[in-house]
Amino acid sequence: MTTSPDGTAAPLLSARHVHVAFPGRRGAPDARAVDGVDLDVRPGEIVALVGESGCGKTTLARTLLGLIRPTGGRVAFAGRPLEYSGRSLKAYRRRVQLVLQDPSGSLNPRHTVYDAVAEGLRVHGYGGDERAAVAGALSRAGMRPPERFFLRYPHELSGGQRQRVVIAGALVLEPELLVADEPVASLDASVRGEILALLLRLRDELGLSALVVTHDLGLAWNIADRVAVMYLGRIVETGAVEQVLTEPRHPYTRALLSVLPDAPGDPVVLTGEPPDPSLIPSGCRFHARCPVLAGGEAERSGVAHDCRGRAPGILDGGGAAQVACHWARARAT
Repeated sequence: MTTSPDGTAAPLLSARHVHVAFPGRRGAPDARAVDGVDLDVRPGEIVALVGESGCGKTTLARTLLGLIRPTGGRVAFAGRPLEYSGRSLKAYRRRVQLVLQDPSGSLNPRHTVYDAVAEGLRVHGYGGDERAAVAGALSRAGMRPPERFFLRYPHELSGGQRQRVVIAGALVLEPELLVADEPVASLDASVRGEILALLLRLRDELGLSALVVTHDLGLAWNIADRVAVMYLGRIVETGAVEQVLTEPRHPYTRALLSVLPDAPGDPVVLTGEPPDPSLIPSGCRFHARCPVLAGGEAERSGVAHDCRGRAPGILDGGGAAQVACHWARARAT
């Protein structure tokens, strides 16, 4: 395993100062969906990318998959910059597989389970025993005995079984990393735990890495080694899941945690909606909704002027706990 200069495992997947901007209509400013992000996923690690809807996390995930080409910065896999030629992308997508949120929308209702799982093998020109590969992937995804499911159609399966088929379709290519976008959001609570346990087992048994995109910090607590909290196109807090979720430093992270069912105290209700990504405010991009600034705590700490006028900077994407917040940094000194 390759190591970085500090002795830790070198990232399997890394983003460095990644920007993704979408052109505005009729001369309007570009929408900066991803606005300078550094993020690493190391071998055998599960990283949760967390934030509200519209914060840019799905755009970032699609960029890391090579589905969107960044307008700035770079993505690298196993130390090599991602190339965007057809052949290079095809090879890359065999090593990095996507697991989508809605299994019903991911599976063609006219395809059997066997054909759904075998599709990736056929796209990539697999030359081995297709039947054995499909059976093995279904078995690893918890569909046992696999042959029992070969000729079934999606409508004949439960929601949890459909999600297992989607996961099997990713596993059949023996990837090194999964990007799971809200992998249990459409499932009943009773099934969510089973799918999360499956992802953990795949990490332990196969050494798979995963980037799990979610709005749910409770899910991050149950599955992730590290968490990255995203707001309006940037990572605002990152670190080991135990540290970030038990001692959150950014007011945004605190607000997200406060609405979990077992959270102590009263929920923190954020006012308004996230700003338009084409009209990102000056200063800290969270300041207009920040309860710390609104409640006067930032003023008492002497950082209110910075909150309104100076951006906290970009986190470097490493493993150490980091926060992009003037108030949190002032409290730590």
